[in-house]
Amino acid sequence: MVVSEIKSPLTPGGCSSSSVHRKELSVFFLESDNRRLALGRGYTGGTTPVNIHGKPIANLSKTGGWIAALFIFGNEMAERMAYFGLSVNMVAFMFYVMHRPFESSSNAVNNFLGISQASSVLGGFLADAYLGRYWTIAIFTTMYLVGLIGITLGASLKMFVPDQSNCDQLSLLLGNCQPAKSWQMLYLYTVLYITGFGAAGIRPCVSSFGADQFDEKSKDYKTHLDRFFNFFYLSVTLGAIIAFTLVVYVQMEHGWGMAFGTLAIAMAISNALFFAGTPLYRHRLPGGSPLTRVAQVLVAAFRKRRAAFTSSEFIGLYEVPGLKSAINGSRKIPHTEDFRWLDKAALQLKEDGLEPSPWKLCTVTQVEEVKILIRLIPIPACTVMLSLVLTEYLTLSVQQAYTLNTHIQHLKLPVTCMPVFPGLSIFLILSLYYSVFVPITRRITGNPHGASQLQRVGIGLAVSIISVAWAGLFENYRRHYAIQHDFEFNFLTQMPDLTAYWLLIQYCLIGIAEVFCIVGLLEFLYEEAPDAMKSIGSAYAALAGGLGCFAATILNNIVKAATRNSDGNSWLSQNINTGRFDYLYWLLTLLSLLNFCVFLWSAHRYKYRAVETEEDKSRASF
Repeated sequence: MVVSEIKSPLTPGGCSSSSVHRKELSVFFLESDNRRLALGRGYTGGTTPVNIHGKPIANLSKTGGWIAALFIFGNEMAERMAYFGLSVNMVAFMFYVMHRPFESSSNAVNNFLGISQASSVLGGFLADAYLGRYWTIAIFTTMYLVGLIGITLGASLKMFVPDQSNCDQLSLLLGNCQPAKSWQMLYLYTVLYITGFGAAGIRPCVSSFGADQFDEKSKDYKTHLDRFFNFFYLSVTLGAIIAFTLVVYVQMEHGWGMAFGTLAIAMAISNALFFAGTPLYRHRLPGGSPLTRVAQVLVAAFRKRRAAFTSSEFIGLYEVPGLKSAINGSRKIPHTEDFRWLDKAALQLKEDGLEPSPWKLCTVTQVEEVKILIRLIPIPACTVMLSLVLTEYLTLSVQQAYTLNTHIQHLKLPVTCMPVFPGLSIFLILSLYYSVFVPITRRITGNPHGASQLQRVGIGLAVSIISVAWAGLFENYRRHYAIQHDFEFNFLTQMPDLTAYWLLIQYCLIGIAEVFCIVGLLEFLYEEAPDAMKSIGSAYAALAGGLGCFAATILNNIVKAATRNSDGNSWLSQNINTGRFDYLYWLLTLLSLLNFCVFLWSAHRYKYRAVETEEDKSRASF
């Protein structure tokens, strides 16, 4: 076996067992030719881009860049248009057409949104392990289109919906309309979840695939990456704005079938554009199953849990020789001192022999992949609270708007269009980001990008606290106004002298919070995730969003159970004027504040990955 042990220049020669125990483990890197095929894939070219056939691209200037990114932006805009179009219309569709109670309709849609985001980990796994990002997007975007076509048929054909005769608004409220048959609801849930799983496969891959189009060796790479994620979220915002305006208008003027059909047509066009851009795309080879590599590290570390780094049997920490790692699509990752119990997986002992099993001995890079995944968890976990607030706004704010005057002079704005205002505020912020925000914050922080990724996440979380606190104050005022003006039991009647545009303050603030937090988080996860786990890293953000949807449902159920009185009313009573939505908003304010404190602690402790350039080495962690 050809072995080279890399010793620290500060510790030449041998050391006593006590000194070995004290010094950093990074001095014990062992390189061996025998691990060349340990993971069954041999050496790789790091993150070298390839074409769709898996071969190196001869002329990079003819591929990738902003032109390729534009095709990807179009796909994401259509996907977000469909996602938000369903989120804002499906609750009303289930209530008015399928005759489901409002509460169960809201929970069903929240669960759909949660599952579609939480299951993004599956899409990230398939992309990183086997399919690559391009083929994962291609397969799941087609599935997404099939689901949308199914929803369109379900809303267009009378056989898929219950009888609508003799069903006025009063009958709906009293639950006297003919309920949907079980097979009709089964069909709706089937096509809805096909759509959800399609979104789950696309979401973790699109941002990473777009970022793959830029050359890491370019001196402007960081600038391109920073701008890419801002423009990427701008495409998300444009999709949301179209969903909250055009799709709502189509639904009001031409019915549910045409509204959902508009989403299907937009997705079909975006799919055609995405496939048209195929010759321009740069690809990264999948690195094999990341879950298998994680499992190998955990099993190997457990097997050697009793082995000591001071043992005479200890040879060194195991790594392949040269600059390339044994993981397809990944460079080597320097050893770190965190989670030292995981280093046992790379602990080379004499008993391991010449051909060790990867379930007994892992490379340092493989161990560091697992460390990075663990180290990343607290940051996206702290954004679950923001997702929870956004989910509550989709339902609570709309219920508030039903009681308010939505006229702009002679124009009456539909209540379901109200969520467009966060999108407009996001569009405005992104438009002014580089001309206003970056120059001002650059003078304060000294960061060439204005603020670090974690600082942007922190700004977003802080602004969300202000947003939800204002929402509580306004809801308290709105409720007292309704009671004083005899609207207490007329919760579906608009109060003509109280405008709905007071809601714009909380909407615009949450839009600002979202753009800072989510854009910063996406860029942070892409840069910090291991080379062969970029999609898994991006899936962390979607998973946090899904958990926020589930958390909103759980919180609502707890609040209803804990605050229900003898009359059957609770903070979340169907009659918003007898409920206490303001108390819920203040509870969210308190939880958001506690969450922000946890984020500050986590961000302060986080250490950015070691990178090669001096600029990045000097970057502050927060």
